[in-house]
Amino acid sequence: MNTPNKTAPTAVTVAEFIDSVPTERRRDEAQTLLDIFGRASGQPAVMWGTSIIGFGSSHYRYATGREGDTATIGFSPRKAKISLYTARNFREFPELLERLGTHELAVGCLYVKKLADVDLTVLEELLTRSYEVARFDYDALAEDD
Repeated sequence: MNTPNKTAPTAVTVAEFIDSVPTERRRDEAQTLLDIFGRASGQPAVMWGTSIIGFGSSHYRYATGREGDTATIGFSPRKAKISLYTARNFREFPELLERLGTHELAVGCLYVKKLADVDLTVLEELLTRSYEVARFDYDALAEDD
């Protein structure tokens, strides 16, 4: 059985969410990321769940049969680190990661402590390429149906 995702688009506005971020630095970084992610995706920002700002939507299907929708790219201005998400894997772009600056990688996330630690031009290129690859792959998957 395919249970619904816990993280789905909500009616909360992105502005309301950013206003609720506790620190001024994280609010300012979120505003900067809104611009970067918007340019990288060409999509409007939408709240996914309680704390992820997503851009675009991609449908996925795993070999197990589980399927659902997720933000194609997105971020969350968390207290300790900013979490950056993609429907693909940031490790697909090692040449960009090498030039990005100080960051950590997890399975589907890239973490930065503060935006000043990374090259924002490289970040935008990484997000643009991640978005394009994810859109191509997920669109191709949908056409196989």
